[in-house]
Amino acid sequence: MGAQLRVYRQKIRSAQTTKKITRAMELISASRIQKAQARVAASTPYARAITRAVSAVATYSNVDHVLTTEPEKIERAAIVIFSSDRGLAGAFNSNVLKESEKLAELLRSQGKEVVYFLIGRKAQGYFSFRRRAFERVWTGNTDAPEFEQAKEVADAILESFLRDASDGGVDEIHIIYNRFVSMLTQEPQVVRLLPLEVVEGVEEPDRTQVLPLYEFEPDVGTVLDALLPVYIESRIFNAMLQSAASKHAATQKAMKAASDNADKLITDYTRLANNARQAEITQQISEIVGGADALSSAK
Repeated sequence: MGAQLRVYRQKIRSAQTTKKITRAMELISASRIQKAQARVAASTPYARAITRAVSAVATYSNVDHVLTTEPEKIERAAIVIFSSDRGLAGAFNSNVLKESEKLAELLRSQGKEVVYFLIGRKAQGYFSFRRRAFERVWTGNTDAPEFEQAKEVADAILESFLRDASDGGVDEIHIIYNRFVSMLTQEPQVVRLLPLEVVEGVEEPDRTQVLPLYEFEPDVGTVLDALLPVYIESRIFNAMLQSAASKHAATQKAMKAASDNADKLITDYTRLANNARQAEITQQISEIVGGADALSSAK
């Protein structure tokens, strides 16, 4: 009985230590989520505005630009996966990786070769463990993204997009990230970044509506050349910020669940330890009474 009681007490101490760690991580994530949310809120209007600007140029002009015109045959497609550098965030990383597998399977069924660009150590570890190839990887600062890294990612995928598929380039680019909806909800998003597919903020006019007049200086091609790199950078940076905010929210939720589980374990082990202690006391009393009865019988 004494050995069993020591085991329960050791488990209680272990659960209490675990609870201190998970509680601290929960508080750290709660303190960081506010700043992450503020950065998402600040970057989203700009990303939408630049998307509308690109959409307007592409919609109200007749120019065929390489970044807005879909090629006749798509041979290679790139997938940019936004993960985190650290775990302990529930299904945050696994959801993104599952969506990337579904998208890759769909693209391959269409006869396209898939190449990967990875952001975060978790995505890198996933591919390295399975010995799967990827083009480039960026790690560090996933909890607090910097624009310099977003620009580096944007430059790399744009350079790959501008190269021919026969020369190692890609014909289309998809991004997969977790969009921050609320503290309890983070949704994996799959977006085709290039060629520009969705015209955001531009509605189809009816026949009686007068179309707006646009003048592009010096010309439409030059305007697109200037706008589209900025568009890619803003969308990549916004996706990184959304992913960071989602990661902090997922970590807080996971650590709160872990702390609650630790409380439950402590309660259960305390009850078992009390039962073991009562059984030990009962056994000791029984031994004392049995010894006294034996002495009385001997006399």
